Amino acid sequence: MQLVVNITVLAAIYALISCGYVLIYRVSRVLNLAHGELMMLGAYLLLATASTFAFSPLAAITAALVLSLAVGAMVYVFLMRKMTGEMVLAAVLATVALGILLRGIMVLIWSAQLQNPGQVLGVTNPSFALPGGARISLYSSLLIGSTIVVYGTLFAFLRFGRWGVRMRAAGQAPLLAAQRGINLHAVYALAWGLATLTGSLAGMLIALDTGLSGTMVLIGLKAFPAALVGGLDSLVGALVGSLIVAAAEVLLINYVDALLADVVPFLILIAMLVVRPWGLFGTREALDRV
Repeated sequence: MQLVVNITVLAAIYALISCGYVLIYRVSRVLNLAHGELMMLGAYLLLATASTFAFSPLAAITAALVLSLAVGAMVYVFLMRKMTGEMVLAAVLATVALGILLRGIMVLIWSAQLQNPGQVLGVTNPSFALPGGARISLYSSLLIGSTIVVYGTLFAFLRFGRWGVRMRAAGQAPLLAAQRGINLHAVYALAWGLATLTGSLAGMLIALDTGLSGTMVLIGLKAFPAALVGGLDSLVGALVGSLIVAAAEVLLINYVDALLADVVPFLILIAMLVVRPWGLFGTREALDRV
């Protein structure tokens, strides 16, 4: 039973992060390789707001999420908008440079040492007993719950929301969407903001659960294979891919060697690129342009 809990928690982490990859790619066809750094920046923003709102953890988390949304939108406005009309590769390389820059800034400001936002906020992380002798921590259960809420909200937003429909239109036919009066730059900025918001939420909950250090960016990088396995333009695929990668990782850690934890997602990524590069639920024509 504990094995099932571990797989579920890890799948929730990967799913919450990988939906950011999907949102940006689905709308603008750009692979955001700085998503891990933006996720980690969100966790450090919680550390910053924790000292200001130490009396209220909810206020600190809310303020950090708002700042994360603003950061994502500003990344598009001040950087990615300049890539409009350029080769897709140029935009991808711009995200790589952004990630390196953000990582350096975070180390300079907060250092690379392990820090615990939960201690600053004065909150604890108790564990709860589950049937079958398994246990789960408070923030691990919140990760699972947050993933369910985020995906449910995104599905409803993209299906019924006015801006969600605009995002779908911009992703499917940007020229036609622009001709119909849709502001593509506003849509792209919203996509970057929402992607950074969801990634930052994952980073904050991970930081509250296990602590915060410069190695958190690796978790964001490991979520990329989950997004690609499912299909970079499919939220359902992101869920399925996250479950596949998490199950393989946990099972190999438990039954083979724990040192495989950082290798397994990329082995699965390579296998998927060889067999079905557009993913299980992805659109073949869309990925062929990458």
